[in-house]
Amino acid sequence: MDRHDKEVIPEEVLPVVIIGNGPSGICLSYLLSGYTPYLSPGASHPNPLLHSKLREQPHLSLLEQDLEYLCEGLEGRSSNPVAVLFDSLLLPDSDFGLDHSSPLEWRYEPERAVPHLVLGKGPPGGAWHAMEGSMLTLSLANWMELPGLKLKDWIREKRRSVRNDRATPTEIASYYQHYVSQMLLEQNFACGTTVTSVSRQPGDQEEEEEAAPPCWRVTGLQRREGEELGEGSSLSEEVPFSMLAHNVVLATGTHDIPARLGVEGEELPHVCHSFWELEAAISRGELDQSSDPVLVVGAGLTAADAVLAAHHLNTPVYHAFRRSVTDPGLIFNQLPKLLYPEYHKVHQMMIQQQYEPDPQDHTQNLQDPSSPSSLPPLSSSSSSYPGYLSFPRYRVAAFRPDRKCVLESDSGRRTVVQISKALVLIGAHPNLSFLGDNGRSLGVNPEEPITCRRNPVEADPFTNKVSAAAGPGLYAMGPLVGENFVRFLKGGALAIASDLAKTQREGGRWGGGAARTGPEVLDS
Repeated sequence: MDRHDKEVIPEEVLPVVIIGNGPSGICLSYLLSGYTPYLSPGASHPNPLLHSKLREQPHLSLLEQDLEYLCEGLEGRSSNPVAVLFDSLLLPDSDFGLDHSSPLEWRYEPERAVPHLVLGKGPPGGAWHAMEGSMLTLSLANWMELPGLKLKDWIREKRRSVRNDRATPTEIASYYQHYVSQMLLEQNFACGTTVTSVSRQPGDQEEEEEAAPPCWRVTGLQRREGEELGEGSSLSEEVPFSMLAHNVVLATGTHDIPARLGVEGEELPHVCHSFWELEAAISRGELDQSSDPVLVVGAGLTAADAVLAAHHLNTPVYHAFRRSVTDPGLIFNQLPKLLYPEYHKVHQMMIQQQYEPDPQDHTQNLQDPSSPSSLPPLSSSSSSYPGYLSFPRYRVAAFRPDRKCVLESDSGRRTVVQISKALVLIGAHPNLSFLGDNGRSLGVNPEEPITCRRNPVEADPFTNKVSAAAGPGLYAMGPLVGENFVRFLKGGALAIASDLAKTQREGGRWGGGAARTGPEVLDS
C-alpha cells in the first residue's frame, strides 16, 4: 500500500514537509528524490554567456552551482531570476517559438535524496483536477510539462492525433498524476490531507550535545477509507495527525478562495465567481444568443476564457476591467501573439469594441439607476466583433436584484447595463488558514492579504526562503511567490532543492542539530 492510502506516521522528524501537491510540490519532490540535473556532455546552449558559465564546472550538478552567478545577465518573462534560468535550461528560446533541445541531462542519484512528505487534499496535480472538463485553452503543452517526462509524447500515447501543441486541463491533471507514479514518487505523497496548523516548535531545553533543535509542527486531518458499504463505496473518516519537520515548503497555489469585489449585491444568485459556474450554466442550456449579455469582470486569462466561451455560443458579452487596454501590466500585452492567437483575439476585441458613452448622456448623475443608459446594439453587424462590448477602466459599483449592474468609469461616469449573469474573475486568494492571520505577515505588504499578483509572499529570490518566517526552514514557491505559469514555478523547486543540498553539504544536520528518533505523529 502506498502513501496515497496509508497513515501519515513518520518515525522521526522529517527533513522536509511540502504542503500542496500541485505541479510545484511534484517538481520539488522529483528533485528531492535524487533526480539531479547536469550539463550534458557535448551539449550547447543558445545563450553563449550562460553556456560559457555552465562549461566552467561541468562535473558539478546544477544543485551544486552558484545559481546567482548563473542567473546574471539573463532576461525572461518572469521576475524571478532562478525561474528564468531553469526555464532557459529546460526550454531554450521557447519564447521565440523555437524547439531547442535542453542541454541538461537527468541522473538518478539516490544518495542525494532528501526524505520528504508531500501533503495534498486530493490526488497529485492539485487544482488541475478541479478544472477537469473545462473549455479553457491552455499554454503550449511543453510549457506545462515537468522534468523527465515529455508531455507531448505522453499525450500522443493517449490520443491518436495531436492536432496542435495545446492540452486540455483533463489531460494535464492526468499527466501530473501519472508523473508521480512513473517517477516512483508515490511513497512521498500523502493525499487526502488537510493541514490545519503550522507552528514553530521550540527545541529541547536540555544542554546536551545531541539536543533536538527547534523545528516546525504540522498538524491536520487525513481522510481514510473505512468500512466497505458495497458497490465499490466505503465510509471515510478524518483522522487527526501531527508531525515535526525541520523544513516546511508552502506550495498551496492561489486558487482556493476567489477574490471578491466587495460591492453591493455581490451575493445575488446571478453573480458568480468562477469559470466553472459559467460552464455549468452553459451545460444547463441557460445561455444562448437570445440571452441578455453576460458581464465578465476582470482582465486576466480566466476572464478571457470566459469571453471566448460565451462568444463561442453567440451569447452577448459585456467586459469590464480596471486597466487601460494599453497598460503594460495587462497580461495580453505580455504574451507572444503568435503563440497565443486566441488571447490576442480577445485583446483585439477589448481594443476595437470599446464602449464610448454619449456625451449628452448624463447617466453618471443618476440618483436611482433603474433604467440603463443607451448602449450600442451588441448584435450590430457593422462591428468587427458583434455581440461584444468592452468597458476599459470601469469598475462595478453595484449589482441589482433585477439583474441590472451599475458600472462606474475612472471619471465617475455611471452606466447601467441589463445582464443575465455576472462572472467576477479577478483572481483568487490562497487558503493559508493554517498560518496565523492567514499568513498576512509573510507578504510583501504585511497589511494586505496574500495574493499572487499584488501581494505575494516575500521570499529570497535565490533560495525561496520566506523572509518574515518565525524561524529558519520555511520556504514558499509557485503562485504564492508570484509564479502563475507552470514553466516558471519549476525555478522555485530548483532554488529550494539547491538550498537544501547546500545544507547537507555544510554538515548534513537539518535545522542545526540532530534529528530526534521515535514516533512523532500524535493522534489527538
